[in-house]
Amino acid sequence: MDHQLQMQRIIEQKQMKDFMNLYSGLVQRCFDGCIHDFTSRALTSKESTCVAHCTQKFLKHSERVGARFAEEK
Repeated sequence: MDHQLQMQRIIEQKQMKDFMNLYSGLVQRCFDGCIHDFTSRALTSKESTCVAHCTQKFLKHSERVGARFAEEK
């Protein structure tokens, strides 16, 4: 196998792993912080709003961290 192709696959696998870790962290943080009522199968409007704000905040933070990291390179 070509060395460059092998390196590309390793990079793609690392990027997928990083994305899955980011997604998992987002789900865990927003669920723990926003979902408190387990008496209903549906989210309350307060929970829905909280989840929306949580995901926006988390993704903006991740973008900022990525931008700062790129600046350091």
